[in-house]
Amino acid sequence: MYHSVAPLASPGDDPYLVTVTPARLDRQLGLLRRCGLRGVSVGELLAAHAAGRSAGLVGLSFDDGYADFAEHALPLLRRHGCTASLYVLPGLLGADNVWDVRGPRKPLLDAEGVRACAGAGVEIGSHGLFHRALPDLDEEEMARELRESRERVRAITGVAPAGFCYPYGAVGPREIAAVRAAGYHHACAIDPGPLTGRYALPRVHVGERDGAPRLALKALLHPIRRRPVPRAETVDAGRPA
Repeated sequence: MYHSVAPLASPGDDPYLVTVTPARLDRQLGLLRRCGLRGVSVGELLAAHAAGRSAGLVGLSFDDGYADFAEHALPLLRRHGCTASLYVLPGLLGADNVWDVRGPRKPLLDAEGVRACAGAGVEIGSHGLFHRALPDLDEEEMARELRESRERVRAITGVAPAGFCYPYGAVGPREIAAVRAAGYHHACAIDPGPLTGRYALPRVHVGERDGAPRLALKALLHPIRRRPVPRAETVDAGRPA
């Protein structure tokens, strides 16, 4: 689970620890490749998992749709022969991360940028319209966040997104049911515990401090700290309605 990829003048520029520098991402992707692994989109990973062919694949996801993804992350993904999923906020296209009250302000991709990333082979998913935690919304508001964001992404890319990403990782049974009803085929969480499945995929946060030792430790701890996703639940996960 990545967010922003951009240079950092000082640690104070990243109060929420959501930024990885291009140099660090370059080293992280290089480490994956040296270990015989390849980064792919979440949809590709789930399809491979359902077919029993996911060995050697690592799902890479980038939340929020920052403009720096196109500038810094995409060239590095290409260099290392990787792909990824990018979860965008179609209600905030061309705006910035208004939800991070402490800043700093980071511009988000506009429609043209999202379309360019999709054209480069990046899987585009929805992160809702406005980065609102779904459990805080009533049924009507939540349905709008899910359905309208999906339709807006379809209008931009020409493809209805198969994947959703819960803002803040906030998810419960009600939210899972709503995501399924909205037509998505899978959804990313963070640490959903007993809710783990195709609509609550567990992920590991990757940050600027994660060099080789920390990444190796996270890889070892992931199957211990988080439940595995049953293979049967991934069938058809990458096929949008």
